[in-house]
Amino acid sequence: MKTWLLALLFTCASTQAAEHGVKELSPGRLLLTSGEIAVGIGPAPTKIERVLIIIHGRQRNAETYRQTAERAAEQTGQSATTLVIAPQFLNESDIALHPVADSVLRWKGNDWMAGGVSTAPFNLSAYAALDEVVARIGDRLQFPDVKQVVIVGHSGGAQVVQRYALLGHDQPELKAAGVQVRYVVANPSSYAYFDERRPVAFSHAGCPDFNRWKYGLADLPAYAEGRTPAQLKESYAQRDIVYLLGQQDTDPNHPALDKRCEAKAQGPNRLARGRYYFEYLKRLYPQGMSQQLIEVPGVGHDGDGMFNSPEGQKALFGQ
Repeated sequence: MKTWLLALLFTCASTQAAEHGVKELSPGRLLLTSGEIAVGIGPAPTKIERVLIIIHGRQRNAETYRQTAERAAEQTGQSATTLVIAPQFLNESDIALHPVADSVLRWKGNDWMAGGVSTAPFNLSAYAALDEVVARIGDRLQFPDVKQVVIVGHSGGAQVVQRYALLGHDQPELKAAGVQVRYVVANPSSYAYFDERRPVAFSHAGCPDFNRWKYGLADLPAYAEGRTPAQLKESYAQRDIVYLLGQQDTDPNHPALDKRCEAKAQGPNRLARGRYYFEYLKRLYPQGMSQQLIEVPGVGHDGDGMFNSPEGQKALFGQ
């Protein structure tokens, strides 16, 4: 992609720091149909064959994750053909503490993680914003050589990627162009289940929300309107998804681990929850699915360690 073309997609923004909120604002802005989203972008290779979209977690530290993804691309020799994009889902507290234009989308708290609607300047689901980022890559005039899009997240970002893989709208332009889309879900605290079965016994009366979105398919967000759970189940089986689990991510008291009853019903820690969920999927799809589980030995809850391990690099850049 040429430099002048990047200028059409991204405009510069201030990165002044504030004492609270996110430590660093992503320097770019991507214009959507409704407002703009903050975004970080890596160096653009001359020939872009892969676009890696990396989703931050609750800390909204998009630039940290962008650098992690770029490091993984460099170590595998893929940086010459890989463009890294890191959207930043700002919330209202970030907007209050940083100099941000009124046109930049913002969400309430962590509502963006579950596909919630932005509070200003327009009402847009975070997943609809992701749809637009992905759809932009389907423009063959701007991205003529792209063969693969990889949507990846760790921890809170992995929660987003797993739910987005479930609810995300189809991208007919990418499919028509033969562009593969892969989702990499690394060490999330929880998953969205398709029915009321859970691997751990719990009190339904004491945990009435266990099957509500984002833990189940009851009360789906407006973004999912028009699609039934059966349709979602069918389309999910077709997604190319890699569940990447750190074998040392086993601390049941980890400060960032979801300890609500809805999450505890899925297992005692992230490793167990991921293993349980994959076994659940194998029972759910006895006819087979386009998904795999890869475990990373010696790594715990560490995004950089996960994505820069041989296993993580295989998930991001392998077949």
